[in-house]
Amino acid sequence: MTPSKTLFGAIALAVFTATASFADGIMIHDAYARSAGKMAKAGAAFFMIKNETYWDDRLIDVKSTAAKKVELHTHVDQGGGVMKMVHVEDGFAIPAGGMHMLKRGGDHVMFMGLNSAWEQGDLLPLTLVFEKAGEIDLEVQVDLERQETMDHSSH
Repeated sequence: MTPSKTLFGAIALAVFTATASFADGIMIHDAYARSAGKMAKAGAAFFMIKNETYWDDRLIDVKSTAAKKVELHTHVDQGGGVMKMVHVEDGFAIPAGGMHMLKRGGDHVMFMGLNSAWEQGDLLPLTLVFEKAGEIDLEVQVDLERQETMDHSSH
């Protein structure tokens, strides 16, 4: 094999590898969901998204059969100690080599019009839609007892 063919093959392999493993570079850690109780009409999911690629990405949508409507939400300070939940239409930026935490009182996945009551330990189907990485399917465990999210400040 000539040196130019070897170099071309190595470049092609590097491009293929980067493309093929791109979705693998988005990692979801410590995912859990909760609702306010058996009669709740809404619930939320929380987790850390870690982008282990060299490309910025963005979580742009979420899907689930666990509720009639599922959206990306955040809390906005209205002043005077009043917080308002709002839909984040542009999604959440996940910087290359960085992370984004979805947590209680901040950014989160909002489930509205629950299709059934959530019980401790239930698994909820959730599809995360990323601008570049595409769709990632996962099951999020319901944890009605958790009092706070994990501290990822040391990561």
